Amino acid sequence: MNGERYEPVPFDVEATTAEWLTDPEFKAAYEALDNEFRLFDELLAARKNAGMTQAQVAERMGSKPPAVARLESGGGKAKHSPSIATLRRYAEAVGCRLEIRLVPR
Repeated sequence: MNGERYEPVPFDVEATTAEWLTDPEFKAAYEALDNEFRLFDELLAARKNAGMTQAQVAERMGSKPPAVARLESGGGKAKHSPSIATLRRYAEAVGCRLEIRLVPR
């Protein structure tokens, strides 16, 4: 690397998101994804509360760590919503039960 040293650039996710939310178009798109963001937050919180790594969850699910990483981030090449069966296996792996509710608006 020609003796150059990598210096990470600080990035404040919360401040940046707050700034972007001042754009009405961004805000509408962001709010449309609110339920998905909450799902991913729930998955991460459950795994952390169980004191487990993604690899440990994957092993209990009979899956691989990259699949758990995609599930927790909502990403992947072919983005799609996880099945109820997948969410149930994840919940069981982290010592939880899956609960799905319909909430009046």
